Formats: sequence, structure tokens, C-alpha cells
Amino acid sequence: QVQLVESGGGLVQAGGSLRLSCVASGSIFNINVMGWYRQAPGKQRELVATIVSGRMPNYADSVKGRFTISRDNSKNTVNLQMNSLKPEDTAIYYCSVNALRTGGLQYRDYWGQGTQVTVSS
Repeated sequence: QVQLVESGGGLVQAGGSLRLSCVASGSIFNINVMGWYRQAPGKQRELVATIVSGRMPNYADSVKGRFTISRDNSKNTVNLQMNSLKPEDTAIYYCSVNALRTGGLQYRDYWGQGTQVTVSS
């Protein structure tokens, strides 16, 4: 299996910063897409940012210029640096990877348990 563990969530005032990290472990042969999604109360889960090695990252319009996604392939980690946070950024943030397990036949999506980010006004 592939396990994802997120860290770095918390409570911050508007205008502040947080850095989320996610480590993927298990029988991983290769990871294609790594990304962050979020789900606010009463809303659907939405894409925040994704990154593929060798390509420009993809961001939701609402976070462009404020959030930066990065990955370290040697450590199977993906990070999300969040600056200039707004109350509307409050949500549970989920890490996701599209990965091929060792011995697997196809890539699958895996999800972390989520980490709470709360931005106070």
C-alpha cells in the first residue's frame, strides 16, 4: 500500500503563513502527480495545487501568487507554502498522489487523512 502523512496545519491569523508537508511511504515504484486539495465545511473538495516533475505547477485561481507547491522526489514529499492567508482558506487540506506501486499494473490515486488549517480574521 501507499500511505500519506500530512503535517503542518494549525491556527493562524489572517495575513500569516503556514507550511504543509506530506510524506508518501510504502511500496512505491513511481509518483506522477502530487498535489493538495481542500474541503471547507459545507463545500466540495477542491483542488489547491498540483505538481508534476518537469512541469510548471498548477494552482487554483484563488491561491495563485500566495501559495507555492514543491516536491522532493528523493524523499517522496510534497510541500505547500501558504502565505497571505485569508479566512476563506480555512479548510481541511488533503495531500494526494498519483502513484504506481511496486509490482503494480496501473497508477492509482492515494489520499492522506487531512490536516486542519484555520485562519482567523
